[in-house]
Amino acid sequence: MSAPPAALRMAGVTKAYPMAARRLEVLTGIDLEIGRGHLLALLGASGAGKSTLLHVAGGLDRPDAGSIWVGGQELTALGPAATARFRAARLGFVFQFHHLLPEFTALENVMMPGRLARLREAAVRERAREVLWLVGLAERLDHRPAQLSGGEQQRVAVARALVNRPDLVLADEPSGNLDRDNAERLHELLVTLAAEHGQTVVVATHNVRLARLASGVLVLEGGRVRPAAKEELEIR
Repeated sequence: MSAPPAALRMAGVTKAYPMAARRLEVLTGIDLEIGRGHLLALLGASGAGKSTLLHVAGGLDRPDAGSIWVGGQELTALGPAATARFRAARLGFVFQFHHLLPEFTALENVMMPGRLARLREAAVRERAREVLWLVGLAERLDHRPAQLSGGEQQRVAVARALVNRPDLVLADEPSGNLDRDNAERLHELLVTLAAEHGQTVVVATHNVRLARLASGVLVLEGGRVRPAAKEELEIR
């Protein structure tokens, strides 16, 4: 019996952006593979390209060269419309700022991806309740974002990313806007999603505490990834 495909595989991925008189090489040959049910932390200095890597991995931007597979589907072989459909159905995104819609409740915000994918309303509502329970917000379904703490709002954003049962969740500095207590609660949630629920999560972060909890840690440096050195994971 063959092994299931990796949750994410990138081969020879490059990405550059035009500048005034030159091209800024951000990714210069990314090769990585992440198995299902893993939490991978991606470290790197500001401007190293962590967000760019997540954006191309999730089909929000296209690489200049190389190939990307998500759950066995070659994302880089799809056209723009098919990429958008795939992204909506099989990928989840969490950003530093939660981007919740203020006029909608927590439950309605979490339901939004399912509605956009035109899934059956009753099934989407039931799944949204399920993931809000999973992130510890079963009692806050009918609260709007202004009635939630910053940590609760970010957990709603995590639930929204999970509602379509994605192959992969990509999180870009998800705790960067939280105080330490709420950040650590969010970190514990991400670990639980991978360890107990088999969710694959790639998180770009500056937070060494989160990186130490991950099942793998890579550093993006000079446009390439490498394993983190022991001293890079020391909490100072």
